[in-house]
Amino acid sequence: MEHITLLIGIVIVTALVFDFTNGFHDTANAMATTISTGALSPRIAVAMSAALNLVGAFLSVEVAKTISGGIIDEGAGIQPEVIFAGLVGAIVWNLLTWLAGLPSSSSHALFGGLIGATLVSVGMDGVNSDKIVMKVLIPAVAAPVVAGVAALVATRLTYRLARDRDPQDTAKGYRAGQIASAALVSLAHGTNDAQKTMGVITLALITGGVIVPDSDPPLWVIVAAGLAIALGTYLGGWRIIRTMGKGITDIQPPQGFAAQTGAATVILASSHIGFALSTTQVCSGAVMGAGVGRKGGVVRWSTAGRMVLAWLLTLPAAGLVAGGAALLADQGDWGVTTVAVLAVAACAAIWAASRRKPVDHTNVNDVNDSTDAGAAPAEPVGVVTAALQSVAPPPAGPVAPAHASSPSATPAGASAATGSTS
Repeated sequence: MEHITLLIGIVIVTALVFDFTNGFHDTANAMATTISTGALSPRIAVAMSAALNLVGAFLSVEVAKTISGGIIDEGAGIQPEVIFAGLVGAIVWNLLTWLAGLPSSSSHALFGGLIGATLVSVGMDGVNSDKIVMKVLIPAVAAPVVAGVAALVATRLTYRLARDRDPQDTAKGYRAGQIASAALVSLAHGTNDAQKTMGVITLALITGGVIVPDSDPPLWVIVAAGLAIALGTYLGGWRIIRTMGKGITDIQPPQGFAAQTGAATVILASSHIGFALSTTQVCSGAVMGAGVGRKGGVVRWSTAGRMVLAWLLTLPAAGLVAGGAALLADQGDWGVTTVAVLAVAACAAIWAASRRKPVDHTNVNDVNDSTDAGAAPAEPVGVVTAALQSVAPPPAGPVAPAHASSPSATPAGASAATGSTS
């Protein structure tokens, strides 16, 4: 066994930085619908999510094993520099999509970064193509579809069971259900996403000879990864929360409950079998399914389309940045230093750009209108939504406000303008 070198220490710190960005990038997965419907105040919601992400990090290591001994071949000559470059690619893409308010996949950013850096430094021999297809690509396609269908069915069933009840009578029950299901998603997110950073750090320790191949993550790695993702979650990725809660569809409490329950079920099942899927894609698919599931619900397909485009670009874009970083890092100490300096500069520039139009817990539920600078015009009902509404038309009677419990709420349909890029 060797001691942890300076380079491995840099890789570990960079991995924890990625874990931190993963936390605030993915807070929306658990809490966007809960915040948008007013079931919880923004600050309480992110605090609860952070605590449960930390707990979830201790529940399993199956996904960590997929990262440390699955998609990348430990014995193909992978060096810590490669892992460092892969993490830089993932962090830069995470921050760019956060700036745009797009709920892209932190998981796929990590996979793309590791794969891109490995291809440049080692070649195809360093990548386990079959594992990538079976445990990354297939779940990436199937998971949001499965979650969407589950949320659609759950939403239809929920409204059918409560069709003869006064919405005011069921409001408290749905609020409690949303809080419980959001807690379950947060726990599931910690179980799945925190493990990815554990796997990366474990891979770095293996490549540096600190621990033997096929080792489980050491306890200190589990604790560090759990704390990093919890801290990032607590700070809140408010831009993406706005998109998930307001930009895709107008979520009512029954829909929020159905979407979160369906998403949590899919994420926990995948963590149990070691599928390192994207919690972002699962939760986004569930929100879209819930939007389609409510009679009269309008899904903003232009926003959904931008999200899907970001999903498709994530693997290659993060891989491209990581590949360039790997070319520099392979040149030695000066190359690693250059990559670190460029990465810090890029992150600082993105942060400075975000301060021009800040989004935080005080305005996360505010919806832009056409008078706002940069706001998109109201989106007309698309072909898919129109077809669904012709089969299941909106209710004829008055509908209770979706966000009655939130002081910043707007009536259903009032947020047709996008909430995705401020």
